Amino acid sequence: MSLWWGDWPMTQIAVIAAVTALFWLLGHNTVETMARIGITPGFEFLSRPANFEIGEAPIAFKAGDPYARAILAGLLNTLRAAALGCVLATILGVILGVARLSGNLLLAGLVRWYVEIIRNTPLLLQLFFWISLAKSFPSPRQALSAFDSFFLTNRGVFVPGLGFHNVSASTIWLLGSLAIAYLAFLVWARRKDSLSGGRLVLATAILLCGIVLAFPLTGASASWEIPALAGFNIRGGYNLTPEFAALLTGLVVKFSAAIAEIVRAGIQSVDRGQWEASRALGLHGGQIMRLIVLPQALRVITPLTTSSYLDLIKDSSLAVAIGYPDLVSIVNTTANTTGQSLEALTLLIAIYLAINLSVSAAMNVYNKRVALRGTVRS
Repeated sequence: MSLWWGDWPMTQIAVIAAVTALFWLLGHNTVETMARIGITPGFEFLSRPANFEIGEAPIAFKAGDPYARAILAGLLNTLRAAALGCVLATILGVILGVARLSGNLLLAGLVRWYVEIIRNTPLLLQLFFWISLAKSFPSPRQALSAFDSFFLTNRGVFVPGLGFHNVSASTIWLLGSLAIAYLAFLVWARRKDSLSGGRLVLATAILLCGIVLAFPLTGASASWEIPALAGFNIRGGYNLTPEFAALLTGLVVKFSAAIAEIVRAGIQSVDRGQWEASRALGLHGGQIMRLIVLPQALRVITPLTTSSYLDLIKDSSLAVAIGYPDLVSIVNTTANTTGQSLEALTLLIAIYLAINLSVSAAMNVYNKRVALRGTVRS
């Protein structure tokens, strides 16, 4: 028992009892207050019809749909911004981190100033700058364009992309099943140490054929769409709204600076003897970085990058300041219209905890695999 309670068991029991009593008192007062103003505690409000619209919803939503569907739309908006932000910030951060160590003093100096300026200014201020810039672009008829395919307007950024039509639940289930089967095969092959290049190519080819066949089999279709001016607006392709474009740009710029410093520190943690030995073997700079240095540097880079990912996901909640309908914005509107503030905030906390704990768990698994590289087995 001493391992659990230590040398002062009664003191710890008293502290636990006091904290429990405090939480009970707060909960009791909250329930009484809600009953006095006519609010019934619980999550029954999720099935009630929402009386507001969502300007940018990744799923079909209209006023009158349940609050649960509105919160789902906000969650998907948050996940889209966070996922793209993590991927793009990682790519840009790695490039900047490697450039920071370049022998070109001008390039290294520019990257250093970029990192210092971005890291030492608040993200909220940067978001205000990017949304102001996005709103200052010309109207669609005077849009800034590149190759007649990319357009910058005050209504958003338009880029070429795939257009999907008549997508049904059967299409989504079939594509999801193909993806799960593909990933399961990769995991099984790696555990059996039988994932050769030929098998990987064959499995990928089967996956692509399955994706191509899934659309006609389920009555769906896909086509490559290029944006074009039609009347007073631009049609076709993908449209990144000013709010989403500003949020994504702000997150990528802010966290690419942090990841750049992490990558720089990770590369510098690799002993210089590794570089000299690699050059002695006849490897050039790119091969040394890709095959020798980065795999070892990942043991330093991965844990710190995990923290950056978690911070990026949490800081995406600042989207509410620039009008992007993310999870925080939708839950805030739900709390204001239903009066169920405690339940709405509890739901918000639980969702962010679930997202961050899932990302943390996935990165910890990857970190363990990375940490085993280069170790000597006895």
